[in-house]
Amino acid sequence: MTDRPPPEHPDFLWRNPEPRSSYDVVVVGGGGHGLATAYYLARNHGITNVAVLEKGWLAGGNMARNTTIIRSNYLWDESAALYEHALKLWERLPEELDYDFLFSQRGVLNLAHTLQDVREGVRRASANRLNGVDAEWLEPDQVAEVCPILDVSPHTRHPVLGATFQPRAGIAKHDHVAWALARAADALGVDLIQGCEVTGFLKDGDRVVGVETDRGRIHAGRVGLAAAGHSSVLAARAGVRLPVQSHPLQALVSELHEPVHPTVVMSNHVHVYVSQAHKGELVMGAGVDSYNGYGQRGSFHVIERQMAAAVELFPVFARAHVLRTWGGIVDVTPDASPIIGRTPVTDLYVNCGWGTGGFKATPAAGWTFAHTLATGDPHPLSAPFALERFTTGALIDEHGAAAVAH
Repeated sequence: MTDRPPPEHPDFLWRNPEPRSSYDVVVVGGGGHGLATAYYLARNHGITNVAVLEKGWLAGGNMARNTTIIRSNYLWDESAALYEHALKLWERLPEELDYDFLFSQRGVLNLAHTLQDVREGVRRASANRLNGVDAEWLEPDQVAEVCPILDVSPHTRHPVLGATFQPRAGIAKHDHVAWALARAADALGVDLIQGCEVTGFLKDGDRVVGVETDRGRIHAGRVGLAAAGHSSVLAARAGVRLPVQSHPLQALVSELHEPVHPTVVMSNHVHVYVSQAHKGELVMGAGVDSYNGYGQRGSFHVIERQMAAAVELFPVFARAHVLRTWGGIVDVTPDASPIIGRTPVTDLYVNCGWGTGGFKATPAAGWTFAHTLATGDPHPLSAPFALERFTTGALIDEHGAAAVAH
């Protein structure tokens, strides 16, 4: 009998260990940010006595429910630096993790439909170039060259007056990203523990020394929260009130089509963004539902309006059929920028408030949060995003500054 080569896709990409009684670091939340944090704790800092605790299954929350757009063309210096670092990490991660998660740098168009949109777009493209981010302003005929199926005629209800374009932006397969990070973290010795809900915190005075879970107590030297829409609920159990509100965010995909859409198109004015997945589905999203909530669903009128907007921009999609819709829970801060760093409780750290921009930031969020958990100090890229900015007034207001909320 000859030896068989190992299967290309083994039954399990990572172990499913029982939780130990203590770890150097416990990361709460097994989504993209939690997995990236654990991976970089082990890779960059040599800290492998780490547990990632996930109440459901790995990457079953927002990581599996986003629309996979990756870009770094944010307006403010602090945001552009963080997201550009993420994009540079994205560009080398497939080789580093030895996993093809279908990272496709097909570019992102942000459309302008009014003179104010044009002014904001030109300003943002200029600011991007000053920060070393690839960005350019395109006139309508140039937009049509990038995306021929987009209606740029002057007779539409919302005519396209131009667009910003970031060629290095694109999409990636979100669940494959999670699997790649989980496999790599596990190989470095990290315990990835599914079905383990954190119900409270162990404290010694004003210091967190571990977590209470539905599978018992787990002691920890430091605890990092990376729980997205549930971050404020968890932090409250430790006595920390975060300036975060959670909203549903919906998206949808169509039935499969032949490749027709070569890039990613985003429009804040009619509020829709559209790309085409590798299998052929049209992926569409819009804005958050206005109410606060933790349901992974949303209101029908949001879906109705985003489909109407998509058909106006892309008449060729008029007969496309919706295959399914879904929702996630986004965590939004007053300035639409994340919180990364210390909390008032010693040895409790938080990575939250990414709103609708969490997926694209995954590697940079993990890189900077791992640095903070390993050293106790903020990473230079994440230092401006400290919780204290809401008392000092040093806000990084990305509401509308990035042309679209996603």
